[in-house]
Amino acid sequence: QVQLVESGGGLVQAGGSLRLSCAASGSIFSVNGMAWYRQAPGKQRELVAAITSGGSTNYADSVKGRFTISRTNAKNTFYLQMNSLKPEDTAVYYCNADIKTTAWDTTTRYWGQGTQVTVSS
Repeated sequence: QVQLVESGGGLVQAGGSLRLSCAASGSIFSVNGMAWYRQAPGKQRELVAAITSGGSTNYADSVKGRFTISRTNAKNTFYLQMNSLKPEDTAVYYCNADIKTTAWDTTTRYWGQGTQVTVSS
């Protein structure tokens, strides 16, 4: 059983910062790509940032220069540092990770439960 547990969401004023964490636990052989998505009320879930096992990253245009995704492979944990937050960043943020539970297993994408980020103006 694999679980992704997010933490770090909350309420912050515009211009402030938050750091989200996502920890993968359970029967894990390897963790490949990891990503953060968000979903605002009435909108579709959208990709915010992603990072490969080799450390390559990509970001949504709306967060470039403000958000940074990183990972600690030894701890199967990754992060989203969010700076200069704007009210339009308000959403539920979800992490996902592509995980193999054994060497011969196929890769499965797991999702966290989501954490609320609210940015007040």
